[in-house]
Amino acid sequence: MPPNDSYGQGIGLWAVNDAPDIPGAIAALAAGVIPRGVLRFASASTRGAILTGDRAPVGGMLTWLQDVKRLDLYDGGQWVAVSTGASLWTTISLASGFAHNGNNNGTLQCRLLNISGEDSLQFRGAVARASWPTTPEGNYVLNSTALPAAVWPQTLRTVTVPCSDASSDRIALKLDVQTNGFLNVFGTGAKVKPPWISLNGTIVSL
Repeated sequence: MPPNDSYGQGIGLWAVNDAPDIPGAIAALAAGVIPRGVLRFASASTRGAILTGDRAPVGGMLTWLQDVKRLDLYDGGQWVAVSTGASLWTTISLASGFAHNGNNNGTLQCRLLNISGEDSLQFRGAVARASWPTTPEGNYVLNSTALPAAVWPQTLRTVTVPCSDASSDRIALKLDVQTNGFLNVFGTGAKVKPPWISLNGTIVSL
């Protein structure tokens, strides 16, 4: 019976007095070391198909999911995201009438963000509007095409976003981040025609 390593990690090491078995020694070492490294899988479904039976995950196991570029930790009961890869900012295509860089806040963009193991959607930038109808609608969809499917929330997310107080009786509007990836802003009207609406720093849970 191979003794365990001196670090208390339960890795079997072949002893001098064990019967010669090079393949067995290599297998014992691999079985101890591999589960304690960072395992790489194409996706969560691939991981689930492989880590079953005597290969079932144990507390402290780490995996890297290549499709979402995410490091996960098994806490003994479930997989918890502990990191994401470099999540690039995606420029949001705007609906007619809106332009980027409102109030010099930059191009309106979004990205996937992971906070304490929870995936979230983060925005930066603001939209501008040079003119409004005489009597604007009460709400407007800001984007002409849906956000990337990876950042669609599971349920409607409603937040408050700031707007200009110039040409507006309000300094904030309601923003609905919809489950289909569209951004619907509410509160515009005859006395609410702000030249800019900012989403800078807005974060919603997915």
